[in-house]
Amino acid sequence: MGENVRYDGGHKLDRYLVDTLGRFVDYVPVCPEVECGLPVPRESMRLVGTIHDYRLMTSRTGKDLTDQMLRWARRRVRELESENLSGFVFRNGSPSSGMERVKVYDHNNMPSKKGVGLFARTFMEHFPLLPVEEDGRLHDPDLRENFVEQIFAYRRWQDLLEERKSRGALVEFHTTHKLLLLAHSPKHYREMGKLVARAKELRLRELYSEYERRFLTALRVKSSRKKNTNVLQHLAGYFKKVLSPDEKQEMAGLIMDYHDGRYPLIVPITLINHYVRKYDESYLRTQHYLHPHPAELQLRNHA
Repeated sequence: MGENVRYDGGHKLDRYLVDTLGRFVDYVPVCPEVECGLPVPRESMRLVGTIHDYRLMTSRTGKDLTDQMLRWARRRVRELESENLSGFVFRNGSPSSGMERVKVYDHNNMPSKKGVGLFARTFMEHFPLLPVEEDGRLHDPDLRENFVEQIFAYRRWQDLLEERKSRGALVEFHTTHKLLLLAHSPKHYREMGKLVARAKELRLRELYSEYERRFLTALRVKSSRKKNTNVLQHLAGYFKKVLSPDEKQEMAGLIMDYHDGRYPLIVPITLINHYVRKYDESYLRTQHYLHPHPAELQLRNHA
């Protein structure tokens, strides 16, 4: 976020998170080191031990800060429940906030990139379904799109939970997310279709709980060109009776150009959205797959 809270008194401002994504989200800044009582500047820290049992130690003096960090972390995650979070971004490589592949030093001072930061581990155990990612990984266009897609989908789910729960509302929610789910995980798509079909057989609380788990798990599965191509061809099928042969050929060609890596996803999506408006395709108008996040983020523009 640009705040001077690092051990050396500096910061790690991420322009994408602050200037681009920040136009569409409100952030809740968390600094484990400062919030648990450590000063700025301070001695650097690292994880020491084995990958199954490690401690948070200062690098030079060897002071053990594990208990101090964990006491604060367990309290902080309970406080964060009231923030109604839609996602969380961790700090890459941090012994407190690293989500994965954090260095753990053994007693011979040899590092192994198999640790998880103490706060990050506590957070993910407390919020097991919440979309999470690391700042460094967000420089990968595919990982960035997947994470942002998750947080906006989760926000829509949270909006649903704020309404009066009903089977009809859940069925409607599922209907508008069908193609988005198919683009991430055909397996979950099929399983969730069966779950929704049994909606009347389940207690409402059980239905919502099971749907949430499957929904958020499905969206964690990365989409791919192959899966997106399948969805695009499915979308094209809605217009087979109204398009001319040349228009059908153009759409099929754009879809295959995307599949083969010559065009970004936004190209066939733009054409399909044009036909949705032109022919007033009411079902496709409701599909979040066509508009999963703000267009200004340009997440589907990379080849």
